[in-house]
Amino acid sequence: MAIPVVYNLRSVKERWSSSVVAVLGIAGTVAVFVAMLALARGFQVALTSSGLPENVKVQQVGADSEMTSSMEIAAVRVVEDAPLIARAGSEPKVSAEVVVLANLPLRGTTSDANVQVRGVSPRVLAVRNNVRLVQGRFFTPGLYELVIGRNAARSYEGLDLGKTVRIGPGQWTVVGVFDSGGSAFDSEIWADANIVNGAYQRPPGVYQSVTAKLRSAEDFQAFKTALERDPRAKLQASPEPEYYESQSQLVTTLIKVLGTIVAIVMGLGAILAALNTMYSAVSERSREIAVLRALGFQGGSIVLSFLAEAMIIAIIGGVLGCVVVLPVNGITTGTINWQTFSHLSFAFRITPDLLIWGILFAIFMGVLGGLPPAIRAARANVSTTLRAL
Repeated sequence: MAIPVVYNLRSVKERWSSSVVAVLGIAGTVAVFVAMLALARGFQVALTSSGLPENVKVQQVGADSEMTSSMEIAAVRVVEDAPLIARAGSEPKVSAEVVVLANLPLRGTTSDANVQVRGVSPRVLAVRNNVRLVQGRFFTPGLYELVIGRNAARSYEGLDLGKTVRIGPGQWTVVGVFDSGGSAFDSEIWADANIVNGAYQRPPGVYQSVTAKLRSAEDFQAFKTALERDPRAKLQASPEPEYYESQSQLVTTLIKVLGTIVAIVMGLGAILAALNTMYSAVSERSREIAVLRALGFQGGSIVLSFLAEAMIIAIIGGVLGCVVVLPVNGITTGTINWQTFSHLSFAFRITPDLLIWGILFAIFMGVLGGLPPAIRAARANVSTTLRAL
């Protein structure tokens, strides 16, 4: 025979002051937990959304990122000549690219940060059709001109449309601003790859990666096999989304680990608050518990009843924590991408699955905070308590 839940609801109401403390402790912990998960999710999405399913990233064999890859013009030609490459007329949709870092001052601060300057092909917009110009125009090949991502424009001093900025040994003119829908490209600066090579005194005709658009995403395996078997160059290919997913793992894991540690520390406080509330309830209701046992309610029913009471407190706290954290969704922040050592802007992303994890975490804290007092209540000596009435 189970004890009605209404009994537990009335008990929570009667002990509202201690219940509120437990609810607030759980809510605060859940809010921090979900916020840290949203931070990691936002960073991951910013990178993974950079890749298109039909695009491939081609690098030197053995390279784990663009920064460690080197490809000569002959290798680029191998990719351009591949039969599975999409074409606009006779032009292959291929962008040979180089990446360098530039140190620029952050807006509104006294500190600097690394921005990733990507040298691209003039055909890059045909390859990355998730990128669109929102201001100005695209750079003219052969000139010291830049187009900048919208987050880079917001983050760095001097990156204003029409202005001239010194990057490396050259003076560059900002001629356009592009939007890639919140991907990592929004934190980059783009220029002509050949001009970037010359400005940084790199050998002409040497690139770090090639991004190519296939006729279909299903052609990847055949393209990869043909590329690896080609004796003219030692190259490796990855689907673009998979490549950027791998680039996000280090920072995403770090944020999740640190967030979990913070949540655990805060969770211990919330569990202690729940324990205090439930032990107080057991102490104050010892006579009620004895009467319930005398009426025929078994120890298991007592345990479930007190556990249900702890769950009510935990779920209220979990829901409150999820509601409190919702306003951070979409807020833009930034951190260093340790794969490229450049500053990356991204937005908190709170998704339904993260809110579910928050509620489950609250329930977990409720179980830990409610089970020991519930067991103590079930083990209370009935005859001794009743004689004291």
